[in-house]
Amino acid sequence: MKIVMNTLEKIDGIEIYPIISLLIFFTFFMLVAYLVIKTDKKHIEEMSKMPLDGDSDFQFNSKNDLNI
Repeated sequence: MKIVMNTLEKIDGIEIYPIISLLIFFTFFMLVAYLVIKTDKKHIEEMSKMPLDGDSDFQFNSKNDLNI
């Protein structure tokens, strides 16, 4: 680990990369949090019940082949 730290210390301007990566992560996290809060609750409820609906356009035959 000493070799890596020693090499990184010799690179000019290397200290900006952790700051940039933190800003990108924080911006992405805030965007996702905003979208989750602002999403319509009816849409979320509809999507959560979708896998449980019995209305499926797909049928499986006895050989486990997919028939549409």
